[in-house]
Amino acid sequence: MPKKRPAVESFEELDDAPERPSKSQLKREMHELQALGETLIAMRPAERARFPLSDDMLAAIDETSRIRSHEGRRRHMQYVGKLVRKEDLEAIQAVFDAIEAEKNQRDHAFHRLEKWRDRLIDEGDPAVDAFMAEHPTADRQVIRQLVRNARKEREQEKPPASARKLFKHLRETLVL
Repeated sequence: MPKKRPAVESFEELDDAPERPSKSQLKREMHELQALGETLIAMRPAERARFPLSDDMLAAIDETSRIRSHEGRRRHMQYVGKLVRKEDLEAIQAVFDAIEAEKNQRDHAFHRLEKWRDRLIDEGDPAVDAFMAEHPTADRQVIRQLVRNARKEREQEKPPASARKLFKHLRETLVL
């Protein structure tokens, strides 16, 4: 006896039916959650404390360090991926975004310091005066000495030890 198929009046009804995600899509999503769990496990405890994680998730993360077997670790990572599904992913993403913003801000500050260092070495005393106008608490004498030494090293084609010291001094002066 032939199978009876449901009567479909038009193909438009098929298009309106909600599509389930494919098995491949579900697998990709599970792998992404598992990768998120691996990222959380790789973090230092101080960094991980910023995330809103459940007690079960924290216990699973702590358990990971005790697992030595490759297959056991693989299965445990799948379990961690399962636990991640129950977490507040939007809050976790917000913390990741905040960390990324802090990193970008820190990188921007370091680039500004590098520009100041290069300007100080290239221009000399006029740049030192401009730097001191912006940062009056800086030690002018130390900066001028480091700039002179860096310029001398550059002229003699020596390694930039004084330029590094100047950068370090600027970073400590501006507390970055």
